[in-house]
Amino acid sequence: MAPQRHWRAVIVAIALLLLLGAGLAGPTVSPVPGSRSSLARLGDEIFHDSSLSASGRMACATCHDASRAFAGTDGLAVPMGGPALETPGLRNAPSLKYLAYNPAFTVDVKGVPSGGMDRDGRAAGFAEQARGPLLTSFEMGNASVAAVIAKMKEAPYAESFRRLFGAEAFDDPAQALEHALLAVAQYEREDTATFAPFNSKYDLYLAGKVELSAQEQRGLRLFDDPDKGNCAACHPSKPAADGTPPLFTDFTYDNVGVPRNPDIPANADPAYFDLGACGPLRTDVSERHDLCGAFKVPTLRNIALTAPYFHNGRFRTLREVVEFYVRRDTNPEQWYPIGADGLVHKFDDVPSEYAGNVNTDEGPYDRHPGEAPALSDHEIDDVVAFLQTLTDDYQQ
Repeated sequence: MAPQRHWRAVIVAIALLLLLGAGLAGPTVSPVPGSRSSLARLGDEIFHDSSLSASGRMACATCHDASRAFAGTDGLAVPMGGPALETPGLRNAPSLKYLAYNPAFTVDVKGVPSGGMDRDGRAAGFAEQARGPLLTSFEMGNASVAAVIAKMKEAPYAESFRRLFGAEAFDDPAQALEHALLAVAQYEREDTATFAPFNSKYDLYLAGKVELSAQEQRGLRLFDDPDKGNCAACHPSKPAADGTPPLFTDFTYDNVGVPRNPDIPANADPAYFDLGACGPLRTDVSERHDLCGAFKVPTLRNIALTAPYFHNGRFRTLREVVEFYVRRDTNPEQWYPIGADGLVHKFDDVPSEYAGNVNTDEGPYDRHPGEAPALSDHEIDDVVAFLQTLTDDYQQ
């Protein structure tokens, strides 16, 4: 490729990378139904390439499996990575579905943060989100960018990579990685039939094509009712003003006091705490002590497929999750340890100085021991039945 053409391709690629990575481009739909661009097809191959890890056995798809709504499949609280797949991670792997609608991280005039990717919002967009696992010691575990590109040069798609980015596409490892991340970002944005199909039973219900069962309808009412589940306060169930189907997240941050999970090896150190937006993986807003312990509100789409739940994988079933929400404050002994003093030590996965950050103002978190939970056992079952209508690819 002539130098002028090469640099023109580089400039175009970088411009696209900035656009996609910053989350400024809306969801991309293929021009022909069922078709994908060459860039998206390349991204698909990179996403599923286990040779790009230090172990040779971990791909992006290992922790983000399509059969589980692109969340983890091993059932562990945290994935195992590194050169021998024996190094435990720190957080449960989240779903990648519907991230094309995720806004970039911002803080509004009232100081309220929202958006960003990863559970703490530290990644600005798809490309940055995909970069982290490649070079993180407890994930794909590569020692350097050069190590990643050396493997990519030997991959079956290497020639496709050169056709897209030029004969010398692998000569500059840093630039080659940017191009690879661009391809992965385009795959996740463009393949809407896979990542954002909006074809759950609830979507069909909103379109007037199916009816919810009586139990599912009760669950929806409880989900929306601010005096009952109040779930819709953070997980809106109504379409957006522009007609976009509900994403079941408002993209804000919350600290709900999830109990500490002893299944995470890092938690063996009593001095270790995962503070979400305050670290240890994110550092740029660590001075916002009011955010310590807060994590981004996840989408509830496909929630029936993505156990275990929360950033620390503490709960294994949806019913446990809903029960925790409504009984956390009425029956705290059910979830938290009882100390030698005979008292329940609530919010045991947050340092004492940040316990005040836990949400205790909104329902159903505004109750006290001895009071009735916001939902009865039967009502919990109803909410769980409704949540199961949010799974993609519903077949009548």
